[in-house]
Amino acid sequence: MREIAYDCDVLVVGGGIVGLSTAYAITRAAPGTRVTVLEKESGPARHQTGRNSGVIHSGIYYRPGSLKARYAVRGAAEMIKFCAEYGIAHAVTGKLIVATEREELPRLHALVQRGRENGIPVRELGPAQITEYEPEVRGLAAIHVGTTGICDFTAVARRLGEASGAEIRYGARVVRIDRRPSLGVAVRTADGAVLRARALVNCAGLHCDEVARLTGDDPGMRIVPFRGEYYTLARPELVRGLVYPVPDPAFPFLGVHLTRGIDAHVHIGPNAVPALAREGYGWGTLRPRELGATVAWPGSWRIARRHWRYGAGELRRSVSKRAFTRAVHRLLPEVGAADLVPAPAGVRAQAVLRDGTLVDDFLIREGPRAVHVLNAPSPAATASLPIGREVARLALAALARG
Repeated sequence: MREIAYDCDVLVVGGGIVGLSTAYAITRAAPGTRVTVLEKESGPARHQTGRNSGVIHSGIYYRPGSLKARYAVRGAAEMIKFCAEYGIAHAVTGKLIVATEREELPRLHALVQRGRENGIPVRELGPAQITEYEPEVRGLAAIHVGTTGICDFTAVARRLGEASGAEIRYGARVVRIDRRPSLGVAVRTADGAVLRARALVNCAGLHCDEVARLTGDDPGMRIVPFRGEYYTLARPELVRGLVYPVPDPAFPFLGVHLTRGIDAHVHIGPNAVPALAREGYGWGTLRPRELGATVAWPGSWRIARRHWRYGAGELRRSVSKRAFTRAVHRLLPEVGAADLVPAPAGVRAQAVLRDGTLVDDFLIREGPRAVHVLNAPSPAATASLPIGREVARLALAALARG
């Protein structure tokens, strides 16, 4: 083994915020560890990291004790500190979660309890108090979550990469992985380059299950891509901060919400519709092989049978601007279809089990000389620093066993 010329100690596949946070955490925990990051795009954070609402989530939605709850609460505080330390645009704005129908009130009250169990301060509001925060928003009741914020996650990802000291190779799409537990891993990229490492970390997001299979590990799940479509509000003065509906706990999506971003624009969305490709940012993007793999996965059909009513509503909002406007109108009565300007969409990498279960928590699995991050959608950007430390711990343990 000593005669093998390793190009690095740890090879990270994926240059989004989780992959770059992992590289950052490895080099801080074990200075001198050689880390290389392979990113198939020409720069960092081109997919989930750079195509979301830019919200630093408080952690109020997530089951107490879950990785999402623990890492989001901890990660929100750390993200604000990181942004302040490195001069990255951010703000702690707080947000409203608003009930507009009576049947939502029990779910709103359950969120109050969940927030308190997660150690998050919340304030319950009546209709008059809602207008103190958001004069144009209407609802029966709401809660104010003071620890929610906004930031530029792309800038965070870029700074994590710089501060890590890792070698970052852009335009390096992984096409083959040869793993030998007694030796390490060799990775070939599309340009023919081969890199040898003692351990591999898979943070490939929308392609993480494919990378796991290239490694020789069965991930036990498939990524089913859901596109989230956004609009920008032409009259941003209607919204002061962040306004969310009460989510349905049966789904991992938070519903169409209003976000005044760090750029001062108000972003509206997302909905959640099946994408026709893993990077299917519009209905015109169709990749038959990827769509075929999604359709062939038994879990996809089970999701469709179980949640077809919910899915039909999301599809209706996708193809009809009027239907999308109606969803916004519940929170913001002043808004009209002419106020909504189309904006770039995002795609959520949602892990789905064979039985159709939508994986609710972050999912990290180990294989020989490999660590796979298999489910890290929202709030992964918020939680990226704690996630990175956990993945780094597992990667360094793999090196020690080496």
